[in-house]
Amino acid sequence: MKCPYCGASESRVIDTREVGDSIRRRRECQVCKQRFTTYERVAKVTLLVVKRDGRREPFDRQKIFEGIRKACAKRPISTEQIEQMVSDIETKLYGLGKSEIPSQDIGEMVIEKLRDLDAVAYVRFASVYRSFQDLEALKREVDEMLERRNAQKE
Repeated sequence: MKCPYCGASESRVIDTREVGDSIRRRRECQVCKQRFTTYERVAKVTLLVVKRDGRREPFDRQKIFEGIRKACAKRPISTEQIEQMVSDIETKLYGLGKSEIPSQDIGEMVIEKLRDLDAVAYVRFASVYRSFQDLEALKREVDEMLERRNAQKE
């Protein structure tokens, strides 16, 4: 690990802490005595997302985060809740043990999480993800959601 201040490669670890799925290390350069922080994560297998048109692209957790964040705009949902949802989905995807995942599967995972978290965010995400052709299709989806909610209350 090179010092960001002087470029020296000798540093010692002062403190180590687990932060979510990574490790935070506080280091001190042996040459210039400046302190800096590093984060370590386990290198994961490259996961490819298979798009609807057949294209493949590397999995990007930030895309999921942004999609969920947009759906949750102006809703009482914290960034921490969104981050946790994204982490849960990412863990589940890597846990499948596959190198390629259809984008539809990821979308369905997001929809399931949003359905449990917030009805309005769920409808917002579903309206974009499922590309409803008309208001009737959207209404049917909302009606089904309300029926599920009423069945859970009983």
